[in-house]
Parts: sequence; C-alpha cells; structure tokens
Amino acid sequence: MGWAEGRNIQIEMRAGAGNAAARKYAAELVALAPDVILAVGGFTMPPLLEATHTVPIVFTITADPVGNGFVNSLARPGGNVTGFMSFDYSLSGKWLELLKGVAPSVTRAAVLRDTAIPGGIGQFAVIQALAPPLGLDVSAINVRDVREIERAVETFARFANGGLVVTASPLTVIHRELIVALAGRYKLPRVYWDRTFVSDGGLISYGTDLTDQHRQAAGYVDRIQKGEKPADLPVQAPNKYELVINLKTAKALGLAVPPSLLSRADEIIE
Repeated sequence: MGWAEGRNIQIEMRAGAGNAAARKYAAELVALAPDVILAVGGFTMPPLLEATHTVPIVFTITADPVGNGFVNSLARPGGNVTGFMSFDYSLSGKWLELLKGVAPSVTRAAVLRDTAIPGGIGQFAVIQALAPPLGLDVSAINVRDVREIERAVETFARFANGGLVVTASPLTVIHRELIVALAGRYKLPRVYWDRTFVSDGGLISYGTDLTDQHRQAAGYVDRIQKGEKPADLPVQAPNKYELVINLKTAKALGLAVPPSLLSRADEIIE
C-alpha cells in the first residue's frame, strides 16, 4: 500500500498477552501520540479505551464489539474505534455440532473457557443452550493456569464418552501446546476455534481466517492514515470460516471422519 517502515511509517509494538501489563502498555502507546493503533484481540480494547477516546483504533480478533461497548453499531461505529470481528457467538454452537458429528458416541463435553473476558462467558452461554438438543451434557474448565487445566482435564477424562471444545481466548492460545497434549494423552475428541491447534496435533477446528483478517485491517489502517475516520468505517464480520481436520489424529482416536465432513474441509492434514 506504499508504506515502508523506516521510510514513511514507524511501528511501535507491545505484547500484553492478556496479562496485567495490558493497561501499562496501552498507556505507553497512547503517550507516543500515534496516528492509529492496531489492537489484536478484544482483551486489549478496555485498557486502550481507558487511555484514549481520540486516537484511532482498529481492532482484530474481537467478539461482540457492540455488546462489549467498543462501538455504537457495526454499520456506524462512532467514536474512535472500528475493526474486524472474530466471529458471531452463534459460531460456538457449530463447534458443538462438529464434535458430535466427528465423534457420535460423545455424550459429555468439557468447554475450556476464560471467565475473565466477556467472550469467554458469551461463548459458553451459547454452547450450554445448544447442548441438550444434541444430547450432550456440558461442563466448564477454566483456563487460568496450567495446574488448573491439567487437574480439570484429568478429572473429566476419568469417565467415558467425553470430548473437548476449546473456545477463543488469549489464554487458550498461551496454553495451546498443553491443551493439545492433554487431549492426546486422554484420547479425547476435541474441536478448536483456530487452525493452529490442529496443525499442532489437534483433531478439528472451525474459525475465521485470522491472517486474512489482519490483511483487511491493514487496509483500514491505510485509509485512516489517508484521512478517513474510524467512525465512518463499518465493523466487518467474517465472510469466510475455515474447517481444518487432522486425519492422523482422528486415526489415533479410532474415529472415522464422515465423508460429508471431509468434503466440506478447507484443509485436511494427513
């Protein structure tokens, strides 16, 4: 788009990873008086909005920006914020359907979620509501720390016919390797929100193409740099979701993935 770091643009980066430093980093970035801030993940938005209501902000990987109070509406955001949604909460029900579709014998589903973010609460609420028609009993596993995750998954796996649903949050990303390893150790069918889990040995994922979302966000940054206002740029919902299946993992679990599911996959790992 004509921007080159060191020539006509300077980029400063802070990585909060969902921890307590997010407020400190937000204040540091705003103090630099930037032309625009790219906020990766909904957890970055509250500290940024505490720090500024004037610096333009473009968010990515963020669920329910209206419900969370980041924008007034999707079509007319208002204020200094716009961006790209990670998914609609209704997608959470799709994860449950995929779990039942790939492993019909599953009658219990443990949902790994982060209660510290609104998205964690919203995703679980949808899953809980849609579980009974699918014949599933749902329980929650919080992802605050390693020991809690290990203990909860081990306890859940003591009983038969269980499966996992891993919802979207910074903490499930941070603990990705552990979650994939535990699911493999206890031979639990599992569905994830992002394809990186499946690349690391997970079974199946369904979610937004996050790389493409950031390409689109670069377009919004470019437009803001050229004078447009966030208030006039509509929040964009995903227009494509990716289904990724790891057949090697399915084989290790003794699962035969239905042809109807394979035909819908955007990528199959063998």
